[in-house]
Amino acid sequence: MRTLLVFLSVIYINLASVNAQHKTIKIDDNLQLIHLQDSVFVHVSWHTSEQFGRFSSNGLLIIRNGEAVMVDTPMTNEQTKQLCDYLKTQFNTSIKALIAGHFHDDCIGGLAYLKSIGAKSLAHQLTIEKCKEEKLPVPDIAFDKEYDCLFNNEEIECRYFGGGHSFDNITVWLPKQKILFGGCLIKSIHSKGLGNLSDAVVDDWDTTVEQLMFAYPDAKIVIPGHGNYGDAELLSHTIVLVKEFKQKQ
Repeated sequence: MRTLLVFLSVIYINLASVNAQHKTIKIDDNLQLIHLQDSVFVHVSWHTSEQFGRFSSNGLLIIRNGEAVMVDTPMTNEQTKQLCDYLKTQFNTSIKALIAGHFHDDCIGGLAYLKSIGAKSLAHQLTIEKCKEEKLPVPDIAFDKEYDCLFNNEEIECRYFGGGHSFDNITVWLPKQKILFGGCLIKSIHSKGLGNLSDAVVDDWDTTVEQLMFAYPDAKIVIPGHGNYGDAELLSHTIVLVKEFKQKQ
């Protein structure tokens, strides 16, 4: 197993104030944290667009020993800085690495800020190629099909199962907690459609999620890119939505 974060130090962090499972911490009206278990949080940020109105985006935080890995950033550098500042002042925690789910703003919108504070970043090689093409901030480390890393003895598994919401979307699995971050590849249980299809690979989407179901049959918590998290039902729900969309084409 490769070690991504060999530079991490060992500093004790006390999270007693947020040890209640699924407790929500409101940072402001557009940013909050949801405590899942151990020191794993969903970060939720809200934005408004002409096409979708006000909507929320999800990311993940894995906190260990005063340091954290972020999975996907909020959509802007400003909100990403706000989140990092909160973690520093309230938890005495610094972001040391980012795992980018794909190349859209709801994954790398705050990458420039994270680079400015010295955080390392990991993404699929297709994401890195697209970022270079679009002249976006570019993640540091590329992988192809899979990348396993240890973060202060916490196992994190990054996988590319194929196209779906985007051609480059990846997933992140925490085997100890059985938490699956599906990102925008996975739809929330209340979703009635597939959302933004500008870079989608609809023909492969349902097959990609089926592979995900096979890989993680014991997933207890599944986190979509937008909307409420849930259990493995989100995977089958996503497959149904994709198949319904295909039938209408």
